[in-house]
Amino acid sequence: MFALGWVCVVLGIIGIVTPVMPGTVFLILAAWLFARSSPRFENWLLTHPRLGPSVVAWRANGTVPRWVPYVASGSMGGSFVLLVFVGLPVAVLAIIGAIFVAVSVYLFTRPVT
Repeated sequence: MFALGWVCVVLGIIGIVTPVMPGTVFLILAAWLFARSSPRFENWLLTHPRLGPSVVAWRANGTVPRWVPYVASGSMGGSFVLLVFVGLPVAVLAIIGAIFVAVSVYLFTRPVT
């Protein structure tokens, strides 16, 4: 769990700097993994000035920053268009599209900070 927590931290950081990948989701998962494997690193993550606030807000009351639903939905839309141009089968596109829509709906129904 500890090693997977660090993998999630790295993915979360990549997600913060790239528009195609969600960073906060991986940081929330990393905090969960650290809570079960290393309280020291859980505390480090929660108190980190750049990485911690979104995880703390999520844990406290399930909130996301106001911009997150828009950026995430736009990124998923752009990714979907890219997948269409790649030429994935229609059935695969339908599944991915349904997942993207479900995630967008979920994000837009979360309270914002």
